[in-house]
Amino acid sequence: MISKIKSSKLSLCLSVLFYLCFISTNLSSEEIEILVYNTHGLPSAFAGDDPEERFPLIAEKTKSYQLSLLQEDFAHHELLLKNLNEESVAVRGNGNNKSLCPFCSGSGLTIISNLTKEWQLEINSEAFNSCSGWLGGLNDCFASKGFQLARIKTPSGKYVFVLNTHLDAGRSTSDRKVRAKQLNQILAKVKPVTSEEALIVAGDLNLRWNDPEDRELLEDFIADLRLTDSFMVQDSYKRAKAVNITSHFELDHKGETQSERAWPILDYIFYRNGRTTSLEVLDVGEDQDFQYENGPLSDHPALFLRLRIN
Repeated sequence: MISKIKSSKLSLCLSVLFYLCFISTNLSSEEIEILVYNTHGLPSAFAGDDPEERFPLIAEKTKSYQLSLLQEDFAHHELLLKNLNEESVAVRGNGNNKSLCPFCSGSGLTIISNLTKEWQLEINSEAFNSCSGWLGGLNDCFASKGFQLARIKTPSGKYVFVLNTHLDAGRSTSDRKVRAKQLNQILAKVKPVTSEEALIVAGDLNLRWNDPEDRELLEDFIADLRLTDSFMVQDSYKRAKAVNITSHFELDHKGETQSERAWPILDYIFYRNGRTTSLEVLDVGEDQDFQYENGPLSDHPALFLRLRIN
């Protein structure tokens, strides 16, 4: 009888210990899935397709993600809002900072959060101080491009910073010089704020990996913030397979692309660990559901990253 009682007590203790360990594991580790997407949200007259048909579909697909980092959300933001979850929170980036150009637009950046109330989210925005192109260089100066910096606090108290940005486009020397200035402005803001914190940097950087001058800018930026390309983590061919473009790092033996769609490499997701918070890449690639009957929902791939926050 005494042996049975001791055995029962031991089983109970082991069960409680297992339960506490399970709770502890859950509290110290959370997962998040992030979408990074240039929505091609120009006014209908310039977009070359039907954004009014595409944007409700884009909004619907963001519901699958805890966080969506959008670029070029210029002219159809209200359509986006009408088709989000009722509980979703959408925060736009900086507005038009050009007082002498009332018809110019804001940054086109939007962060959509479907995080539960246990997560805390704080977002700040900043416009770039420079641009290139009023009547050339892809007319970037008609938008007040910039970046959004979000600070996330997980239910277990971990901190992760997330930066969403869209750099100047165009292929001229002046365009590249402006991109360099914009990257330096990001560095000046981000480095002191996130010095020992986990960080994700994503968006349309308009830096072509196969352009030596663009690549030098990108590699210097990555090194300054100690970032890793999320597409390198699991498979050096991952970007080629998932995004249907030439890999940053590998070509096939003939030096040809391994894709049918051949997206240009302009969109990136970088990350780094913090002093007390680590980010484990669980999956990364292109969400190929961002399609409709007329083809892709944008002229950019819909990239995603699924992370475990430890």
